[in-house]
Amino acid sequence: MLTPPRRGLFLAPFDDVSDPRLVAELATDAEAAGWDGFFVWDHVRYSSDRGEVSDPWIVLSAMAVATERIRIGPLVTPLSRRRIHKLARETVTLDRLSGGRLTLGVGLGSDNHGELDFPGEVADAKERAKLLDAGLEQLTAYWGGEFAPPPVQQPRIPIWVAGRYPAKAPMRRAAQWDGFFPIDMTDPSDLREIAAQMPASPPFDLVIELATDEDVTPWADAGATWILRAFGKSPDLGEVRAAIATGP
Repeated sequence: MLTPPRRGLFLAPFDDVSDPRLVAELATDAEAAGWDGFFVWDHVRYSSDRGEVSDPWIVLSAMAVATERIRIGPLVTPLSRRRIHKLARETVTLDRLSGGRLTLGVGLGSDNHGELDFPGEVADAKERAKLLDAGLEQLTAYWGGEFAPPPVQQPRIPIWVAGRYPAKAPMRRAAQWDGFFPIDMTDPSDLREIAAQMPASPPFDLVIELATDEDVTPWADAGATWILRAFGKSPDLGEVRAAIATGP
């Protein structure tokens, strides 16, 4: 018998919800309503309605101090855009600030919104994939003792890898870590196929985002361990509040 999936919220800190104090308030309300997690998009530029984008790490820090129980994290951070030693400090500090509630979502990133136009960014997807793999190895080495203090969570902060099914490389990468976040999934049968290819032990997360009106049952039956309610690139504050109040 499958364990019921945990339930979370997946919010772009853009436009109406770009104020980190507001997102922290929403996270507090979500925790009180019984949600299990609250995750935010990680972008520096995005084609939202007004183009107002907040830094996810500042937002997550505000959420960490406003809550006590729910799991938090970025979905997803492209490691090719990060200096890994700086990310190591940020993640450990946030893990300690939250009392061990951070999950790190990682991926290649894309150039759909001009994020790779900034100086020093790597445009080639294969090169970004190499940087992602190397960055994960470096990051876990820093967590594992090269830097002090260590994370609260041991043996490491959980890592979820994002990718688009049926691409095989992201699935192989995810299988080495703690979870897979297949982006833009539309068919629960695809998730069932993914679940058959992922590790069964230790516990491995399969993370799905759904709109607020989508039925979670077929996804839970297909093996999802986390189901996140998503609100798109320009979240409506009223819709977010209503979903939180409805509960998981």
